[in-house]
Amino acid sequence: MDSEVSRAIELLAAAQKILVITGAGISADSGMPTYRGIGGLYEQADTEDDVPIETALSGPIFRSRPELTWKYLSQIEMACRGALPNEGHRALSRMSASFDLMTVLTQNVDGFHRDAGQENVIEIHGNVHDLYCTECSREWWVKDYAALRLPPKCEDCHGMVRPRVVLFQELLSPAAVREVDEVLERGVDAVMSIGTSSGFPYISGPVIRASRMGVPTIEINPGCTEVSEVVVLRIQRRAVEVLPIIQDRLARL
Repeated sequence: MDSEVSRAIELLAAAQKILVITGAGISADSGMPTYRGIGGLYEQADTEDDVPIETALSGPIFRSRPELTWKYLSQIEMACRGALPNEGHRALSRMSASFDLMTVLTQNVDGFHRDAGQENVIEIHGNVHDLYCTECSREWWVKDYAALRLPPKCEDCHGMVRPRVVLFQELLSPAAVREVDEVLERGVDAVMSIGTSSGFPYISGPVIRASRMGVPTIEINPGCTEVSEVVVLRIQRRAVEVLPIIQDRLARL
């Protein structure tokens, strides 16, 4: 791993503006559960309400049966309650000081990058703590859902409240998409993909685009992903193992 880390530092040391793309893998060491897979919250094909979790957490179901969507949102939030950013998040935040500009594009809705002090974060799927009324647009920031009466209603207009997250079968926030486009249009000197399978085109796209333009691309992920074959450098380790080392060595340059 040492030679791979040394190569990553060599590539990053020459960069002034970088884009970092993160997924569930960077939060795994904070104890964040997955939806599916062995040991996941919803390991079985269907939930106890006889629908897949992807259906329960979809835009159409929220509009027709908000109590069902909120039931599973609250289960997921409860399973994550008390979790904190890990050393991977914190190392990435500290690493920002080594560049003129670091932008983090994350698929995670846990807010850990911001909690770790990261600036210039694009939460492409939203943030589970950011609630708003679907009628009057009043906003709340909630640390956890413990005090909410589900499904929550707006205190002002009694409209339905929801978290500002992208549910299944919903479009991305146009504002977030514009932010990503602006970062790419300004140009970056390196792109890092950390802990994501890169299954969505808007996640794999920046990596592929950078690779085609000859911009250094680095992947940190134990497994093989949609971008593994196009990146310049692969480090097949967990983010929490690698990022503190890279950050420390960059800081010493």
